[in-house]
Amino acid sequence: MQKKTAVIFGATGLTGSFVLQILIQDERYEKVKVFSRTPPEVKSDKVEIIITDLEDLDKHSEEITGDDLFCCLGTTIKKAGSKENFRKVDHDWPALIAKTASKNGMPGFLMISSIGADPESSNFYLRTKGEAEKAVRQYEFKKIVILRPSMLLGKRREFRLLEELGKIIMAPLKFIFRGRLRKYRPIDAERVAKAMVKFANITTSKYVFESHEIELYTKS
Repeated sequence: MQKKTAVIFGATGLTGSFVLQILIQDERYEKVKVFSRTPPEVKSDKVEIIITDLEDLDKHSEEITGDDLFCCLGTTIKKAGSKENFRKVDHDWPALIAKTASKNGMPGFLMISSIGADPESSNFYLRTKGEAEKAVRQYEFKKIVILRPSMLLGKRREFRLLEELGKIIMAPLKFIFRGRLRKYRPIDAERVAKAMVKFANITTSKYVFESHEIELYTKS
């Protein structure tokens, strides 16, 4: 079997860092291109790091080539500093990356969105996520996969107070989220990363996976 090349955006984030580690260990991939403002703390001959702050992405557009692109970008309004900057990271950049990857003939595009993403939502965060999904889907790929995880569990490099409080409250109550509420159950970021790589390597006509579906696909 011909080995593949993966491209990752957001490899220094919570889920993206797990995706990178999984791809390094996955024998189906011979090369992993990482586009990032800061180099991830990894040592592997498989990894090629392209330093970019995404504002200059056009300079590296010809390097966005390969088989599977993993878009793990995401921030918070507080960290971004404004709604405008948040939208740039969570909407504009994923759309630009998808446009470039499609133009370059990449067959697979996988993106992390959010539970409740809806372009018609009155909530700015969820509306932005939904509009990002809509923007990405307009480009041509053989496979598009969008993951909508609930609250992500795992240790981030930066501290997010509200998220940490949510984890403390929600983690012990995971058993409550059953039936229709199951998709709201907190989920480990590593599990989302495993699902992302798995979906890149299976045949599926489904392109949106809710949080509880991600769990089902990663049960051992």
